[in-house]
Amino acid sequence: AYARSRARLLEGLPRAGFESIAAADGAFYLWCDVGHLTNDSAEFCARMLEGAGIAATPGMDFDRTRGPRFLRFSYCGEESAMAEAPERLRRWLSRG
Repeated sequence: AYARSRARLLEGLPRAGFESIAAADGAFYLWCDVGHLTNDSAEFCARMLEGAGIAATPGMDFDRTRGPRFLRFSYCGEESAMAEAPERLRRWLSRG
């Protein structure tokens, strides 16, 4: 299930606007560069939760230097949620 969820996010997130993704082998998250969208991943994650109903972890929790440009998406949730997430993110980002 994790492999399928990971594959769904890796396929769908670039179409949603998250194009630079490091898929951590052996982990349960994707490390995404959101520098083209924000320089404050904590604020971005809060807006994303409010606007798209999708939670992510701000990168600054893991990298004090480059972290404000990154966030982590976990794929440990339900496979159906992972399949739905990219489209929800795409719609949210398109609203500006």
